[in-house]
Amino acid sequence: MATVAVGRRGAIVARATTDKALLRPILEADRLYAAYAICDLEEREFGRTRWGVAWDGDAPVSLVLEYNGPTPQPLFVMGREDGIVVILRDLIRPRVAYVAAPGSLIPAVETAYRVDPGPSMVRMWVDRTTFHPYPATVQRLLPVDIGELNRLYQLGFASWLPSSAIADGVYYGLRVNGQLVAAAGTHVISPGARLAVVGNVLTHIDYRGRGFATAVTGAVTAELLRTCDQVVLNVRSDNPPALNAYRRLGFGEHLRFEERLVHRLGSPWANLAAPLRRIFDRKETDPR
Repeated sequence: MATVAVGRRGAIVARATTDKALLRPILEADRLYAAYAICDLEEREFGRTRWGVAWDGDAPVSLVLEYNGPTPQPLFVMGREDGIVVILRDLIRPRVAYVAAPGSLIPAVETAYRVDPGPSMVRMWVDRTTFHPYPATVQRLLPVDIGELNRLYQLGFASWLPSSAIADGVYYGLRVNGQLVAAAGTHVISPGARLAVVGNVLTHIDYRGRGFATAVTGAVTAELLRTCDQVVLNVRSDNPPALNAYRRLGFGEHLRFEERLVHRLGSPWANLAAPLRRIFDRKETDPR
């Protein structure tokens, strides 16, 4: 589909696009970092996205993705700083967003946004050659289990999941005396790219330290690797128990990046959106 020029700074031109054939090779240049964005190319997700690409002559040099939904919207950036500056200035302009960016690109984001502080994140990944199964008695969760799953998640997350999250994804749980005490699932899956993102990992506080979340995460990962070439997840860099748990499953570190709440400079939302940070707490996978 055609692209439309919307911004310019020197030799850099920013254009909006819905051309998947253009977007995919840019994202595939670092598919493990861009895993969420690649999965958003799937038709089920693509209608909720806005994309900006910056060009230097005939070469695409930067990309920004905004995923439309409740404020603050997820915002993903990759590529050269100068291109990101133009896209955020002229094209992708949410008032409040939750940005994912390597630390080196935070200065480009700060030209348009005030960036809240926070710990860095670790993008981890695994494939069939590195995965180590974790034997345990776990159960595949079904849409009928959504109420029980959400009751568990209310202990650590702020948002409830619809039953379609289970129907469209992969969720496993572990029960003790009939009670669901640990669960893990998926954020997004791309059958076309053979790529998936694990998320929503939680263990009831009374049952932590027993390897339960490692078990359900391992079950989800094993199921995904039947059809996916790589599986990725995010974990906070200041969470050694989680990092060690994923390493036991064979996950390795790909890169460290920032996942921060940002506020458009000059926006009245800048002082109102801080409480919304908790909405995105479940993006991290924490297997305690």
